[in-house]
Amino acid sequence: MLFGSHVSAAGGVEKAPERAQAVGCEVFQFFSRSPQGGPAPELTPGLVKAFKNNCKKCKQVETYIHAPYYINFASAKNNIRHSSASVIRQELERGSVLGCEYVMAHLGSSREVGEAQGMVYVVEGLKRMLSGYTGLTQFLIELSAGAGMVIGDKFEEVAKIIKQVEQGNKKLKNTIGVCFDTCHVFASGYDLQTKDAVSKTLEEFDDIIGLDRLKLIHCNDSRFGLGEHKDRHEHLGNGKIGLAGFKTLVQDKRLKNANFVIETPKDETGDDPRNLAILKKFRGK
Repeated sequence: MLFGSHVSAAGGVEKAPERAQAVGCEVFQFFSRSPQGGPAPELTPGLVKAFKNNCKKCKQVETYIHAPYYINFASAKNNIRHSSASVIRQELERGSVLGCEYVMAHLGSSREVGEAQGMVYVVEGLKRMLSGYTGLTQFLIELSAGAGMVIGDKFEEVAKIIKQVEQGNKKLKNTIGVCFDTCHVFASGYDLQTKDAVSKTLEEFDDIIGLDRLKLIHCNDSRFGLGEHKDRHEHLGNGKIGLAGFKTLVQDKRLKNANFVIETPKDETGDDPRNLAILKKFRGK
């Protein structure tokens, strides 16, 4: 179990490893392109070599790419759905070139088309995205907070999507993993505040999706309460989940192979080091 943060790749992806090391990361997450839109910067051989060398120099064991914010596999507009699949496929290919472990994304909102049709579009889009993909970077569905008819806030929904994408195609079996965001899960009604609550939530996840699918944890406290469907991250211990919940997650043996990435607010220079220090204390080193 290793800990890290989402760090900036402004000025070039090769700069991200040093920024990660500076705040105490052992792993890190970044955007490989602007999260707001526009073409992806070219990954020249020189940049790729520098990125990999800097990861090694800065002792960053794994790296992860977060997809842009504008992704919506459930949009009513064909061009948005198709571009979403195309952009994530590009990110998977870029991740494979850079040696990144995962690319995670939110699936989008079905507000325009309704839940049933939105689910159909999501499955179609993920199949299109993964068709013929042979890279090493794995795609993760990030669990959502459920606001605005966002797809992927319930374990049953995510399990259904994975099953429908993978069934009937041996090449797609076990290709999709899950990113477990503590703030989103809590906002969706899954309690993480106590040892018993964490155990119950993980058992439910295992029964419905399977803990073998849980590849990465976004470790964020929640500014709002259980089941309020509001995606507002807070510093560890300053939100409604609380330190007892995070201590239990870190010390739960079922999660020993899952790394934690904080996406907590960056209000001050020392925020990331403080939040990472809390997790390292719970781990015991």
